[in-house]
Amino acid sequence: MNLDRVNARTVHAALALAVRAPSVHNTQPWRWRFRDGTLHLYADRARWLTATDPEGRDLLLSCGAVLHHLRVALAALGWAATVHRLPTPVEPDHLAVVEPHRRPDLAGTGTQMTAAIVRRRTDRRSFVDRAVPATLLNQLGEVAAAEQARLVTVTDPADRAELADVIARAELLQERNLDIWYETARWSGKRPGTSDGVPAANVPTEQRYGDVALRRFTTGALAQPQTAILEGDGATLAVLTTASDSRLSRLRAGEALSAVLLAATDAGLASCPLSQAVEIVDTRRLLRQRLLPREAAVPQLILRLGWPAWVPEGSLPIPPTPRRAVEDVLDGASAEPCGTDSTGMERS
Repeated sequence: MNLDRVNARTVHAALALAVRAPSVHNTQPWRWRFRDGTLHLYADRARWLTATDPEGRDLLLSCGAVLHHLRVALAALGWAATVHRLPTPVEPDHLAVVEPHRRPDLAGTGTQMTAAIVRRRTDRRSFVDRAVPATLLNQLGEVAAAEQARLVTVTDPADRAELADVIARAELLQERNLDIWYETARWSGKRPGTSDGVPAANVPTEQRYGDVALRRFTTGALAQPQTAILEGDGATLAVLTTASDSRLSRLRAGEALSAVLLAATDAGLASCPLSQAVEIVDTRRLLRQRLLPREAAVPQLILRLGWPAWVPEGSLPIPPTPRRAVEDVLDGASAEPCGTDSTGMERS
């Protein structure tokens, strides 16, 4: 009996949190395998948005986000994780091997971040017209740096205008592409009872705020809080970057995305990833030329960050987007071992 080997019960508990990670169009393009006490992360190419994301950037960022969510969940359960990224060069979809190590001293230390996993939503509504403090933005930058990425906040009005123009260009180019239009329609406007995609209940009827356009989904039924309508949008824009554009850098950018979103949620901020401008080669090049000319940085994603609008008591919050069950994304841990305690260790 190996008391230091993670078991199926702990794996299920950790993945139940991990699968809440954000993903492009809520496609959840990942699969997990559990064998010999280790977890293996694979890209699920059946869920790859080949028109919207021809380079697979969004797919790798999504998988990086679920990988970081798993690390957070394991730590809260008392397990440290050694991660081997891109372990099999001849098998490009094998993205990571996670080796959990029993660390009782970690148990309960990540409760804030696991609570943030449960509370986090992609908030596509308008934010309150109130600036995010520079100290908080710097803290989010430190969180990104710990995951080998950089968060470049865009606070200069001229830089923001440049960024808004690039986002608008990307939106226009994608709207002219029928394959992207059909792909977006397939994954949005979903009705209750589905396990993936973007439901209409999570999309506002208004999808443009001042100078910034959001991706246009087919159907929107989410009402704007009255305070946001009266005050206008106060979102801060930030660009998540990496030093290179390798597959490893994209995966690490996804981990950084997860870390930043959870830290922002824990601080009370709302957030919304914007990926259109990095999905197109020309607009991604413009981002580098106009906003990052003096930096050896590759833009991986844009984030809207801000204070959520006050919602009157009794109003419905943003509902969670649907998720596939752990059993649908995991192979090799279908049964719970006999004789386990709440920490996932085997009992003698």
